[in-house]
Amino acid sequence: MNKLVPFTANDQKQIVKKRSGETKFGDLIQIIDASSPIYEQLVNLDVTFVIFGIPEDIGSFANNGKSGTYTAWSEALKVLLNMQSNTFNNPSKVLVLGRLDFLKEQKTISNFNPLKIADRKKARLIVANIDKHVSKLMHDIVKAGKKPIVIGGSHSNAYGNIKGTSLALKTPVNAINLDAHANFDIQDGRHSGNAFTYAYNEGFLSKYFIFGMHENQVSQRVLNTIEKLPKKIAYTTFESLYVRKQSKYGKEILRALRFIQGKPFGIEIDCDAIENMPSIAMSSSGLSVGKAREFLNVFSKHKNATYLHICGAAPELASKKTAKLSSKFIGDLITDFIRANGS
Repeated sequence: MNKLVPFTANDQKQIVKKRSGETKFGDLIQIIDASSPIYEQLVNLDVTFVIFGIPEDIGSFANNGKSGTYTAWSEALKVLLNMQSNTFNNPSKVLVLGRLDFLKEQKTISNFNPLKIADRKKARLIVANIDKHVSKLMHDIVKAGKKPIVIGGSHSNAYGNIKGTSLALKTPVNAINLDAHANFDIQDGRHSGNAFTYAYNEGFLSKYFIFGMHENQVSQRVLNTIEKLPKKIAYTTFESLYVRKQSKYGKEILRALRFIQGKPFGIEIDCDAIENMPSIAMSSSGLSVGKAREFLNVFSKHKNATYLHICGAAPELASKKTAKLSSKFIGDLITDFIRANGS
């Protein structure tokens, strides 16, 4: 069953707030014709970037985590489409494709008890099914020669992003992940904590760099696994950068880029790595918004940057004011990625 709900002209009209003398980002975006085959449109449309949302938090639930990430897509889209279209922003090369609809699955897990192992196992089967839809859509977008911008959702969707990109390009790909967590847990059923494990063990992920990982949030088992694969997995921790100051931010950025730049790579940003950002694993310590945007700019400019995935944001867990700030942050990241790619 096709889970894609296309973004329509009516959606556009409802979201974009008109103001005299201004042109908004959402005024100039491209949208598809829902009555025509999507892949053919992706191939033929004169766009560079394809934005879609995955409003779900099932992957987090399956990892015994909090809910709330399913609201990030709709809130971020409102902010993005009402940004200014000007010399700095060129939305004409942007297609807002729509969202993958997992409302039925969300309702199913609302009846589950996260403390019950049996319910978490059921949720992990649902995540495995979600993977198929994410992977297929990513495959089609990348095969059509476009760059996906994916708004999650939980970090479980990194697996579908990587798999779909790898299948489209017919080669394993690399990934850079700005994250407080490694998300390289054991393969005990699909969830937000093992997206990169599955992608690596199944041959879709070649090299993986975790940037800003929190030392208190990684198990020794995961560290042992990483240390056995020094040519394939590397990391820098938040504490080494900002607490002990053993490493310099700029040098670590370049080390990470050298590690993953040899192949097409995806850029993964989990909002839990950003200080006080409303997320399902909110951090009191983390990178500043400015440093995160600088991080994205460096990697986005590289010719092998293939997609951007922003996940983990949970506006509903914050106050109205703070929720707005998190949505604006996502909008800023999207436009940073677009500008860095020359549009």
